[in-house]
Amino acid sequence: MSLPAGIDPSVPPSGPGCGDCDAAGGWWFHLRRCAQCGHIGCCDDSPAKHATAHAKSTGHPIIRSFEPGEAWFWNYDTSELYETGPDLAPPLSHPEDQPTPGPAGRVPANWASALG
Repeated sequence: MSLPAGIDPSVPPSGPGCGDCDAAGGWWFHLRRCAQCGHIGCCDDSPAKHATAHAKSTGHPIIRSFEPGEAWFWNYDTSELYETGPDLAPPLSHPEDQPTPGPAGRVPANWASALG
């Protein structure tokens, strides 16, 4: 895959979890990383959908999974999935000991019924 606009491999991730959920006391199902600025947001199955909100508010179209063992990218502008892409600055996922969903201590007991 050639390096499309919207990917900066030198930018590290903003943190180990969704900073927007952390600020609001919320929780997430899976995490996504903005390939341009490193912002970590929660996926569209999470209650707050912060990764998509970040893409819409900033115009940063490409995300990478921030889950251990996953290396795919998604382009919001073209709805294209890329199974692999360029190496990004580490770390490439949230810590292995961080639960999914997460973070520990904030996930409600009925989390599965809240996904959506």
